[in-house]
Amino acid sequence: MAVLATRPNRRVTGLPELDRCAVMGVVNVTPDSFSDGGRYFEPDAAIAHGLELLEVGVDYLDIGGESTRPGALRVPIEEELRRVVPVIEALAREGATISVDTMRAPVARRAVEAGAVIVNDVSGGQADPEMIPFVASAQVPYILMHWRGHSVDMNSRAVYGDVVAEVRYELSEHVERAVDGGIALDRIILDPGLGFAKNAAHDWALVGHLDALHSLGRPLLIGPSRKRFLGRLLAGPDGEPRPAPDRDVATIALAALVAAHGAWGVRVHAAAEAIDAVRVAAAVGDPQYASRAEDR
Repeated sequence: MAVLATRPNRRVTGLPELDRCAVMGVVNVTPDSFSDGGRYFEPDAAIAHGLELLEVGVDYLDIGGESTRPGALRVPIEEELRRVVPVIEALAREGATISVDTMRAPVARRAVEAGAVIVNDVSGGQADPEMIPFVASAQVPYILMHWRGHSVDMNSRAVYGDVVAEVRYELSEHVERAVDGGIALDRIILDPGLGFAKNAAHDWALVGHLDALHSLGRPLLIGPSRKRFLGRLLAGPDGEPRPAPDRDVATIALAALVAAHGAWGVRVHAAAEAIDAVRVAAAVGDPQYASRAEDR
């Protein structure tokens, strides 16, 4: 399937069309996240954090109960459900537009029943053969990420001749499979999967060539937040990567850059700063955006 676009596509059926890059705030209901060390593992803490993100104005909350950091082992499905469902239910009641971050169809199903309206599947439908049929039947937007295998050994799969061309091709294959499985093309959002089976050079190449990914014709979600490639760029004199919580400024700089280059959304931890960044990017690209913002 060859889908070409001359301009970045930001339209997703089932979601509002914004006049700027969307900001998706991360809520990790896990004890072992690389980014926040389990700070929001308890339901009350996760719900409170989600409310804080809503207060600063995020467009979407991405709620996940299974860590996908490099080397992470999978959790039982019952545990993943226990972690995310109460949080989704509580935040949906507060009016949040929720994305569930899961590779499992049963978790996606229960999350949608609880109030989630987007399925964010980092495996792009490869981890669970029932995911694509479920999303097709639920008729919800689907974030399809580039993925080559589970976290436990994904670093060994970071082998590319031309990472941009290969990620683009593999994404196109997965889009075709999703559409053949019944998911409407206009509900699919693509994610190049920064840090997933990719080293720092691969990540930089991908964010530097968003035009190649835009040519697939689907909106792009970029998730650079606190990732390893930023830590390595910002390494100190001793060569030690900067710790994850100290990578937010670099994350925001990159969020502004990808927003200016047509990304549909950015997935971040430092949400308030990212909202400022994408608004600046929108004003630079469209002076009328600034006028409209002043009138609000």
